[in-house]
Order: sequence, then structure tokens, then C-alpha cells
Amino acid sequence: MIYFLGKDRAKKVDGKNQAEKKDSNLDVEKEKGSTSSSQQKDGKEKKEEFNHNYGYDDDKGDYKIVTGDHVGYRYEIREFLGKGSFGTALSCYDHKEKRLLAIKIVKNKKKYYYQASVELKILQYLRQHDTEDIMNVIHIEDYVVFRKHLCMAFELLSMNLFEFLKINDFNGFDHNLIRRFAIQLLYALKYLKQLEIIHCDLKPENILLKEENKSGIKIIDFGSSTFIDEKVYTYIQSRFYRAPEIMLGIPYSPAIDMWSLGCIMAELYIGYPLFPGESENDQMSRVMEMRDIPPGDVLQISERKMKFFTVHKETRVLEPVMLKNSRGKLRKPNGKPLDYVIGDEDPDFNDFVAKCLDWNPETRLTPDQALKHVWVLKGLPP
Repeated sequence: MIYFLGKDRAKKVDGKNQAEKKDSNLDVEKEKGSTSSSQQKDGKEKKEEFNHNYGYDDDKGDYKIVTGDHVGYRYEIREFLGKGSFGTALSCYDHKEKRLLAIKIVKNKKKYYYQASVELKILQYLRQHDTEDIMNVIHIEDYVVFRKHLCMAFELLSMNLFEFLKINDFNGFDHNLIRRFAIQLLYALKYLKQLEIIHCDLKPENILLKEENKSGIKIIDFGSSTFIDEKVYTYIQSRFYRAPEIMLGIPYSPAIDMWSLGCIMAELYIGYPLFPGESENDQMSRVMEMRDIPPGDVLQISERKMKFFTVHKETRVLEPVMLKNSRGKLRKPNGKPLDYVIGDEDPDFNDFVAKCLDWNPETRLTPDQALKHVWVLKGLPP
């Protein structure tokens, strides 16, 4: 059983094998510290820092994992599942309910604790409104603050969709299976939108199979999520699945999750990420290579367009900064159209993905519209 994974990803991109760490495609600013601020700590704080939470934590604030230890004097640690920037995920036995659960132990650092408290608020809100378990989102079972760590207990699910692709040798899946995944994800995004929640980090690693060898799925990891009217972060989403409005500095909405969905659908079919950018500029260059230049009305409201465009000296027209691909050739706008990459096996599928990858978030498919798309309707009862 796998709840969280932080392994390196290997895939075929531009005809060559390329590997990158999962955490590398999420741009995160490093914590800044200063000598003066550390000098202002009182003796008690210095002592605790020296002892790393009385020996319970490592020097990075992660809880030291010991198999057989009991979290909150209730959850017995059975198996290490994964580690990320937030902390650690474990498989634990709940001695009260007599079942296995996934426990997320957040780092003992203020910024992570705050972010996790926002996640907890959203998870509790989702659970409150999903009493019949039909939203296809992870269910939180309980939480506890233990040895200065916020610990959240979840239902234990199976492997994520990246792992599922991996055991299929990154060959991709057939349209029928992808459609079953798409329908469940669209219902989940429909519910999230109704509750005014934006996931903000939809990707294959954050979509888990409910059970092994079955197609039921759930969305996990609401650590970057936000309520529409309570946006805290302006730069979000893992790079490969990042909507253009985030890169361009345009106010975002639930439409960013639909962009991510389009990227995921294409990846599940071709077997590797559609836009595996190595940097923010490379990411934008790859998007333009398949989706052409952003329309004028999008660029007009962009606050970060000059990071990706230059002004022609004579015409004063914006021109994209073109980068070279792995073969040393310039990535030209619309130089490798989406249909060329996906193929022409099912034009309806191509149209679905293209409409999810609309530059303009206002005209991009919504979950409701997507559920009525001809490609999706093929998998729904009449």
C-alpha cells in the first residue's frame, strides 16, 4: 500500500530518457534566516533547538520514525510510506478502531504547521460535506498534536497513478480506462468548485487507486489547497501541471485544476508528462510549442509576461523567448502541435485535452462542461 511517494521519476521525453525528482518540479523558496534573528532567541528556545525537540526530531524538524512506536499513544507505526517537504507519511495500526490508516506527520516548523492547519480545515470541511463518500477525495479520520507535530490520520489507499504508469512501463493506458479516471476526477473537481475549493496541486502522484487492480480513485494532498476567497499563495502547482495564469501572474481560479487535469489525461495516454519543463522558462516554452502563443487578452492582464517575452525593437510587438530542446533545436510556438504529440486515434479525446488546455481560464472547460463533452459521454450511461 502506498500513500505518499517521493521517488525520482524516469520517463521518455523528446526521444531520450529523462529523470527528475518529484519534488524538483515544485518551485519552493528556501527559508531565509539571519544571524541577528537567531541571536534574539531566548535560552529556552536555544536549548530546544539544540536538543531537536528533546531528541524526538532530526535537525530538519522531521519526527524520528521508530517502527512499533505509538503516535498519539494510539497509532502504532508499521511501515514507512514516504517523505516530502511537509514531513513524513506512515502506515499505522489504529488500536482504537482496529484497522490500518495512513498517518501524515507534519514537520515541527512554524511555516509547515501553519500550512498543515489550513489543510486540516479544508479536509474537515470536505469530510463534513461528503458524508456518503461520493466526492472521490481523501477522507481524514482524525488528527492529534503529538510531541509538537500535527499528525493527521487518513484512510489507507493503494498506489498512485504515477506508480500505476510505472508498473505499465510508462506505455500509457487505453481510452476506456483513462475515461473512467477522468469521470471520477471531474466529479471531484465539480464538488470542489461547488464548495469553493481549489486543489492547486493536481498531478498523478496525488491521485490514488482506492484498491489494487480496481479503477476507483481518490484525490489526496490538500496541502496547497485554498478556499477561493482565502487565497494565501500566488505561486502554486507542480511545474509540469502548472496553469499558464500562474506563470504569467494572472489571478487564478478553479480553472487551474482543469489545466492540470488536461495534462494528466495526456500523460496517462502517452505515458510521460506532456510539459516536462526543466525550469519555469522551459515550461512556458514547451507549452507554447504545443499551444502556440497566448492570446492578446491573456497577455494584456499578465504581470509577468516580460519574463517570457521580449519587445521587438521596430514593431514593438511581443515576441516569445525561444529556448532549445534536447536536440539543440529552438522550441518554436506551435512547432509541435498537440495532435502531433497525442496522435489521431481518437479525435474526441484530443479535443477534450485541448479544451482543458485553453490559454484563457475564462473559456477553459469547467467540470460541468467537461462532463458533457462527447469523449466523456462515451463512458457515461445514456
